[in-house]
Amino acid sequence: MSYFTKPFNFKHFLFFLFVFATANPCNAQTNFTISGKVSDAKNGEGMIGVNVFLKELKIGASTNVYGFYSITAPQGKYTLVVSYIGYNSVSKEYTLDNNQTLNFELTEEGKLLDEVVVTGKREDDNVKNVEMSVNKVEMKTIKKMPAFLGEVDVIRSIQFLPGVSSVGEGSSGFNVRGGGIDQNLVLLDEAPVYNSSHLFGFFSVFNPDVVKDVKLIKGGIPATYGGRVSSILDVRMKEGNSKKPEFSGGLGTIFSRFAYERPFLKEKGSFIVALRRSYIDILAKPFLNSDLKGSRFYFYDFTAKTNYKINDKNTIFLSGYFGRDVFGADFGFNWGNSTTSFRWNHVFNNKLFLNTTVFYSNYDYSLDSDLSNENDQDSFEWKSNILNYSIKPDFNYYLNSKNTISFGGQAIYYTFNPGQATAVSGGQSRSIGLDSKYAMESALYVGNEQKLTDKLTLNYGLRYSFYSYMGPGTVYTFNENTTPGERKAITSTRTSEKGEAIKNYGNLEPRIALNLGINNSTSIKLGYNRLAQYIHLLSNTVASSPLDVWTPSSNNIKPQLSDQVALGLFKNFSENLYESSVEVYYKTLKNQIDYIRNADLLLNPAVEGDLMYGIGRAYGAEFFVKKNKGKLNGWVSYTLARTERKIDGLNNNDWYASRIDKAHNISVVGILDLTKKWSMGTTLSFSSGTPASFPTNKFAWQGIALPHNYTDDRNTYRIPNSHRLDYSATRKNKHALFGKGESEWVFSVYNVYNRKNPFSVYVRQNPDDPSKTEAVKYSVFAAIIPAVTYNFKF
Repeated sequence: MSYFTKPFNFKHFLFFLFVFATANPCNAQTNFTISGKVSDAKNGEGMIGVNVFLKELKIGASTNVYGFYSITAPQGKYTLVVSYIGYNSVSKEYTLDNNQTLNFELTEEGKLLDEVVVTGKREDDNVKNVEMSVNKVEMKTIKKMPAFLGEVDVIRSIQFLPGVSSVGEGSSGFNVRGGGIDQNLVLLDEAPVYNSSHLFGFFSVFNPDVVKDVKLIKGGIPATYGGRVSSILDVRMKEGNSKKPEFSGGLGTIFSRFAYERPFLKEKGSFIVALRRSYIDILAKPFLNSDLKGSRFYFYDFTAKTNYKINDKNTIFLSGYFGRDVFGADFGFNWGNSTTSFRWNHVFNNKLFLNTTVFYSNYDYSLDSDLSNENDQDSFEWKSNILNYSIKPDFNYYLNSKNTISFGGQAIYYTFNPGQATAVSGGQSRSIGLDSKYAMESALYVGNEQKLTDKLTLNYGLRYSFYSYMGPGTVYTFNENTTPGERKAITSTRTSEKGEAIKNYGNLEPRIALNLGINNSTSIKLGYNRLAQYIHLLSNTVASSPLDVWTPSSNNIKPQLSDQVALGLFKNFSENLYESSVEVYYKTLKNQIDYIRNADLLLNPAVEGDLMYGIGRAYGAEFFVKKNKGKLNGWVSYTLARTERKIDGLNNNDWYASRIDKAHNISVVGILDLTKKWSMGTTLSFSSGTPASFPTNKFAWQGIALPHNYTDDRNTYRIPNSHRLDYSATRKNKHALFGKGESEWVFSVYNVYNRKNPFSVYVRQNPDDPSKTEAVKYSVFAAIIPAVTYNFKF
């Protein structure tokens, strides 16, 4: 069942987990624990995923997202090895006869200064790690990939990974294994970001100068994550240089970036602040005619983070992001994200680590007919937002060398403002709008990574999520006997009280992943996860827009549920110089939303009557080959996939292709270091055309043709395929400003062979003969786009 009338007994599961985890202890000898933190010697940043192990016993651990590790072993004399690709390994002998705290600082390998390292993890991590359907891309790699207008972009970079796509060039967000953009949980320092794009998808909201780690989880999602049914994009910010002051940035074709970081209080704390601002509106201003003279089209964002080490057991972090886009003239759009995260790290002892996160996230968007605010007689303004607060305590318990247990909980309070509008006509003001909606989502979770044998490792867990749709507000009931595809009529309404539980849902979300080692270079992985999502993005446009409406699950809208199974073969070659993988997956989706014809989604109190519901499925195979080291490296990925929906009332109640369905996706990424000064980057992509709905006939009235879809079939046609080649060249300079620091010139060409990739194909009246209709192919980028960027650091 997808919901329960009785609360789940989490204590019974915890007891079972503890008994199972301790049933195969290390041994009966006296055990001691080594724990500590691994940092980058250059800037003091905690390092994620560093491999720390005891050579003689062949046991170890990887550092968590804060650089903490813990290893328990019998008393004895051992060689402790700390390794991380691209850094000098540390190898020391220790006598383990008591619990010890050992912190390490790693230095970069000098021999790699003229090489590109694609990944910053253990060389055989893809084979040994129990994680599957996970991709990490280092910022040093992202910065060497060609980018639109020469600007480094996290979201565009991950679209070259297997299983990741978009509906077209210039669209916002990304799609993972058949999921919509709203089905991805995008986190910035653990706070959700509801719109990850600037300028309608041309750039992402993540400033590359402050990004430390990028991790995409497509399947086998750990129990600590929840709230979305497709994927997790976990972006971690830098903590700030705790060794010395540092100033960095870049001057580009369309915007500039500046970042400053430094230590304070005798290196007990550090901070980083970064600012970006586009100036295409300033450059274009002299060329705008009188009709466009008041046009505004720009974005800016401000990112900041600070941390302070209170003592050896307590560290606090505070980070925030504030960004906004403005687009329009007399009538314009305005949207932006704001997030704030406060985190407290506490080390109880050498086995138990706690991180508690409190975050605030707000995404607001609006329409304004008078951006200049000069006309107070006639104007229109519409505002909407989604606001949430959360607290999340997350524990890591390093039980022994074979078991690492994670457990915790989370509570999120949502406020949805579907829209408040103010219209002024002749100086007379009139307010219209919808009631705000409220919800509470909470969860408990526990998981364990257990090494059963030298060749078999399990990661299993359980998450129980509970959701309550709450008052105050108006509760609508609709006629469920309406013919599918038609607008449902309201049968009754009532007013709910503040804090009243209008509708409750609860879901068990089991997770399990298995790694079976075949040999030192080969493993087979199997994963399953169930996920629940309680919020929905309402959009019936070709691609998502900033003005799409977020709405909660309610008495009429059920939560989305997904079940995914994935199987993968992972193989490394030539002593981990090359890594490869093949994964197949099958995903089912419940309670998927579609829309009746001419659905009204904005400022409609009965919007739930315009929604249709059904199921979905996505399945495919992902092929991935990557070269990790050397002067020439990169990867090739190919995804063969299908994404389908089945909605009662559409396409004769049969399966049809989802709007985001792409059968073939091919990506090639190549990075070449020519000399110590020059490097080149190339990306090539190909993807099948996405489905589209076209009119089946037309009406003729007084010599004017009106296109019409008589059968209301969805996505029965496809737009043409897309492919593109991009190129970049980077020249490193000896110094930056005033003979200090370092700098580089980045030259890039986007769309090298001038491909006019279709974003959409639509049918319209022929402008020369209104009695006829014609199909029009629309391309966002239909030209070669060169760019130059100057980056510096000192």
